[in-house]
Amino acid sequence: MMQTEINIGEILMHHTADAYMIDFGFHIGDTPVRLEWHSWPWAEFSLFGMHFNLTPTKHVVFMLVAATLLFLCMWLTGRILERQRAGEKAPKGFANAMEAFVLWVRNDIVIANIGEHDGPRFAPYIMTLFFFILISNILGLLPWGATATGNLGVTAALAVMALFTIELSGMFKLGFKGYMRTIFPSLPGMGGVGGLVMSAAMGPIEILGKLVKPFALCFRLFGNMTAGHFVILTLFGLIFMFGNLAGWRWAIGAASATLVLGVMCLEIIVAFVQAYVFAIITAVLIGMMMHEH
Repeated sequence: MMQTEINIGEILMHHTADAYMIDFGFHIGDTPVRLEWHSWPWAEFSLFGMHFNLTPTKHVVFMLVAATLLFLCMWLTGRILERQRAGEKAPKGFANAMEAFVLWVRNDIVIANIGEHDGPRFAPYIMTLFFFILISNILGLLPWGATATGNLGVTAALAVMALFTIELSGMFKLGFKGYMRTIFPSLPGMGGVGGLVMSAAMGPIEILGKLVKPFALCFRLFGNMTAGHFVILTLFGLIFMFGNLAGWRWAIGAASATLVLGVMCLEIIVAFVQAYVFAIITAVLIGMMMHEH
């Protein structure tokens, strides 16, 4: 009996690449169960010589799903806590767990790095960032799911938002003159013309540093979320690659499945860690800007 050749690279790209399709991973008869749509002609336009297409893709859909789940989760938690406290009862269950999560992000990530005075103003943004990234990461671990944070466009957008938040918060806190000192610093021990020359020379380096820091977060998140899926799918691919070895197929299948299970458990931890890293480094950069002297 002739075996169909399995293209592991095609499977990897099918799962991780963006598309106008959501594949649910099973068949009815010979027909794959999937939700598929086409590019909307009215959503395509050109501007300044560049072509744009606003048709939602698989990653956009899961990004909206993550945002909806985040809203429903917080709204439901608020309603439950309100009813429990109205009855003078201690928080319990799902609402208690979510409240503990929120307080941890607020106290140990936001206020610990930005400060008691300025921290509460940035708490909603940092908490939204943390939970949105976390939910997006976990959705990608579902068999039919997609990781929106495995799309460089999504992580770049999060980095741009962080960049504007960091720089605008510093500008409002320090004033225009104080903010410009973060770009053209006054070097201790140097004055006169030499000090001015060194301060001007430091300008491009400081600007580059401001741009690099948030975009390092962008590539870190993208790389970690994409790499995990590549590892899992590659391990699964070993089953198909060596399935024709009659004496070893069961051993290879069991070993691959065990390794995949271990990596999947590790990916759950990575989902939390990457959300934490993005949130805490953003908070640290905001705190550094707010307390710049």
